[in-house]
Amino acid sequence: MPRFHELLVTDVRKTTRDAAVVSLQPKDPARFAFVAGQYLTFRHLTEDGEELRRSYSLCSAPDDATLQVGIKRVEGGQFSTWANDHLKTGMTLHALAPQGSFHRPLPATDGGSSARAYLAFAVGSGITPILSILKTLLTEEPGSRFTLVFANRSINTIMFRDELEDLKNRFLGRLNIVHILKTSADEADLFQGRLDREKCDALLDRWIDTTGITSAYICGPEPMMLDIAASLRSHGLSDAQIRFELFGSAPKVRRARTDQTSATSAGVQALITLDGATSELTTDRDTSLLDTALNNGLDAPYACKAGVCSTCKCKISSGEVEMVANHALEDYEVTGGYVLACQSFALSASVSVVFEDH
Repeated sequence: MPRFHELLVTDVRKTTRDAAVVSLQPKDPARFAFVAGQYLTFRHLTEDGEELRRSYSLCSAPDDATLQVGIKRVEGGQFSTWANDHLKTGMTLHALAPQGSFHRPLPATDGGSSARAYLAFAVGSGITPILSILKTLLTEEPGSRFTLVFANRSINTIMFRDELEDLKNRFLGRLNIVHILKTSADEADLFQGRLDREKCDALLDRWIDTTGITSAYICGPEPMMLDIAASLRSHGLSDAQIRFELFGSAPKVRRARTDQTSATSAGVQALITLDGATSELTTDRDTSLLDTALNNGLDAPYACKAGVCSTCKCKISSGEVEMVANHALEDYEVTGGYVLACQSFALSASVSVVFEDH
């Protein structure tokens, strides 16, 4: 069963000098039904034949007429540079079906009539999933309000600036946007500088009332995410109310093995099930489950290899593994035996792994 699917590029629109909104049309729309906040993982071959896999959040809402992702150029980023410089209408991209659990819709027990309050923090291209979420919530819950804190270098680097202003007018009095700029002519110190713990505390103390907040969404680099989460907790929000979508995280280095785990560095027997077929492989305790599969020619799903995207999610059916980083799985998933293959290493002499259909 093919895992990647063809998507026709129907439009490429620049939203800033270094960012583009790409509109896509799947051959099989049913496979690309999505929940606000999810992402697509693309596969692209460079001119040198190197395979790149990159994940980008959907910025369109599920009820929009088109499928859209926002792609911001990253310094040294092969795919993001190619997409901004060369991607054109009429070209074809290949992507996995939508994934991710950044946002889960609340049970529609009241038909969306409840007056809820939502809060979101985004840095740069972190606005893409937040945009999808806020459009969806404000449309489906006419009584709800949404506050967005959006940090950027300058006014010229704000992705979706015009669309956000249109949304403020459309949802008049229900959408509040607070811009934080590193360089700004605004004299108010509160709205200038870096979005760190001190800045977040000041915003929550002086500008944003957290009373009655249902959920808070954070999308950006890890240090910013941790600072904001800590500030939100200190202002009364629980972990269950705070949702994360991380980008820009460096792969974690596996901790030094203990005497118990270093008894043998080779000879681990791995049974890996992919697309219903099971392969018996020999690996060692210093090779991740994902690399074990890829090194043996198995087309295991992956994208970021940093424990962020959850594309390589799999289930351990027997044996013991160590997962060194996890920015994607929920606690209940880990309790249920799921791990991120890119971050998981065998601890036992044998391990059985199942990659489920994507």
